[in-house]
Amino acid sequence: MNWLKWDLNLKIRLTGDTVFNLLFWMYFPFITLFFSEAFGKSVASVLMAVPPIFSLAGGLFGGFLSDRLGRRPAMLLGAFMQASMFALFALSSSHWLDYFAYIGIGLGGAIYMPASSAMVADLTPVKDRRMVYATFVTGRNIGAVFGPALGAVFFFQYRHELLWTCTAVTLLYSLAILLMIKETLPAAAVAARQGMRLSGILKEQVSSYGVIFRDKLFALYIAAGILVTIAFMQLDMYLAVYVTEYVPAQKLLTIGDWSFSLSSSQAFGLILGLNGLLFVLGVMPVTKWFEEWPERNVLILSSLLFGAGMFLFGFTTQLWLLLIFTVIFTIGEISRSPVTESFISKYAPDHARGQYMGASGLQFSVGRLFAPVTVLLSTWFPPLVVFGFIFLVTILSSLLYIRVFKMLPASYYDPQREADAV
Repeated sequence: MNWLKWDLNLKIRLTGDTVFNLLFWMYFPFITLFFSEAFGKSVASVLMAVPPIFSLAGGLFGGFLSDRLGRRPAMLLGAFMQASMFALFALSSSHWLDYFAYIGIGLGGAIYMPASSAMVADLTPVKDRRMVYATFVTGRNIGAVFGPALGAVFFFQYRHELLWTCTAVTLLYSLAILLMIKETLPAAAVAARQGMRLSGILKEQVSSYGVIFRDKLFALYIAAGILVTIAFMQLDMYLAVYVTEYVPAQKLLTIGDWSFSLSSSQAFGLILGLNGLLFVLGVMPVTKWFEEWPERNVLILSSLLFGAGMFLFGFTTQLWLLLIFTVIFTIGEISRSPVTESFISKYAPDHARGQYMGASGLQFSVGRLFAPVTVLLSTWFPPLVVFGFIFLVTILSSLLYIRVFKMLPASYYDPQREADAV
């Protein structure tokens, strides 16, 4: 689906999401350090465990709102909340107020995301969704690659200017949503909305998510996602420990009498940089490469490639080999992202698409919660055992995906759902 043929809603959101994510990554990697300096490391470690809980609740609430009130109201609520919290952060003279604003920023983003993902599905034919989602993933990762490098300067030297810039950009984006983006709520969801009473909104939300979480197939899908997320999170957890503790300083290039060497920490930075660069440059080609593959095969291959790439790290400390293994697990990582959102958009009923999008965030929240277990294991076992554990969870994840697709109803494969009309 050519970008020029996209709906105006999608073009505006792709631009806004890309710019905002660049600003987000200019402050997010340094926020823990900021609060550690303000409150001390022990207090900050406890405080930083709280925002993900609010984000999880916000994602569920945002998904519900997007199905009951509409995609646009949920996105407006999330975007304006972020703008106001950035302004509060910029104006604050109290670290506790800073912390409250930081929680509010994450909550606003969590409310926004399910509606945003659901709107992509509303506006995109089934056959084109992988590539459209891949384009949004590329935009988000441009910020993840370049944001931290810019933030290392701006966050510490020009923090207030950065926060005011985030406020202005988010406010402008909110106004663009208000003035230019149209509602895309499917007719089935509109019919369900007509019978809703405001006084019963909380009860209805609990009831709606109760139905989703009693969906055994969806529960297995979430469990598979939790396992593979545990593996994905190791890039920032055990892999950092392994490279800095076991990979020695070594020469990367040698030409005649000239050589270029890297320390352990620099080697880890190179691995992270390669991973980020491949994410930005590779999402679209890899998605195109696997475009004709069934979702089942892509999800299984993704889990196994990532696990195998990580497992191979345990056999060597030679940097060039580690970079090759990084390419392997990154291909597994980037092939997954567009497919997961495409699968949910197709599996979820039209009237509950936003709620399923919100509930799918559980796999990332719970996976991040359990991911640090590898660091604990590393105190008792050698690296090969820890990397073996990482590979094991990806194998279990792939087995669960096999089970999920065996349980799918025949209606999921109905050719009528592949129609171009949306």
